[in-house]
Amino acid sequence: MLNFAGTVLTLDRPLVMGVLNATADSFSDGGCWLDTDAALRHAIAMAAAGADLIDIGGESTRPGAGSISAEEEISRVIPLIERLRTETEIPISIDTSKPEVMREAVRAGAGMINDVHALQNEGAIDVAAKLQVPICLMHMLGQPRDMQKAPTYADVVAEVCGFLLSRAEKCQEAGIPASAIVLDPGFGFGKNLQHNLELFHAIPRLCALGFPLLIGVSRKSMLGAITGKPVHERTTASAVAAVMAARYGAAILRVHDVAATVDALKTAAALNVCP
Repeated sequence: MLNFAGTVLTLDRPLVMGVLNATADSFSDGGCWLDTDAALRHAIAMAAAGADLIDIGGESTRPGAGSISAEEEISRVIPLIERLRTETEIPISIDTSKPEVMREAVRAGAGMINDVHALQNEGAIDVAAKLQVPICLMHMLGQPRDMQKAPTYADVVAEVCGFLLSRAEKCQEAGIPASAIVLDPGFGFGKNLQHNLELFHAIPRLCALGFPLLIGVSRKSMLGAITGKPVHERTTASAVAAVMAARYGAAILRVHDVAATVDALKTAAALNVCP
């Protein structure tokens, strides 16, 4: 169970996290939701389609992406969080690595922090501990601007597991309870196709680390490499991957295509393929 600033979600089935990027350059939906009204409508539509929570981000972390200031990121996400909070009670996650954005987002109504840098930025872990909301720690090799330039591992599964456990321990030392920690192996973040496939096969091993596991493979390049399809034609592959991740034990599925994923999970559950 996870407590999203007062809203408790149980983990007796996989939760569906709808992706909402208020960015100009995200790999899948960059530029689609910069307008707050359009972004709000999309968030409400995802909630109506069955999303359990919405993950809002204001800075792209696609391969090759540059950084933006905390002020610009805040200007993109805070008005959206504030308006969404008045329209629906669905839990909101803030996708950021900046302590300033974490603080303002939780103040505005976000109930979870989703950090691709696993709270490694200066001050992030202390701010997160004070905010007392669930934290998702992700593994990434390098930085978005260079992470896909020949990523190399001796053993990708062992290295990702070791990193995530180390960060979880640091969080607990800082006062973040184990019950508030979620782990994400970071598919596509400093990994080639073979690395991603090895990690996917190792989802049960990652779950065995003892923390809920968030899996985000929706529309990603690994699915493009497998199917040969462009980004917006990867809905079927994304839904299949979500079902398989759930079957292997994933607790949260971060997806763009909420309706398709919810239908796939309902069908899989009825057929006893996954919870």
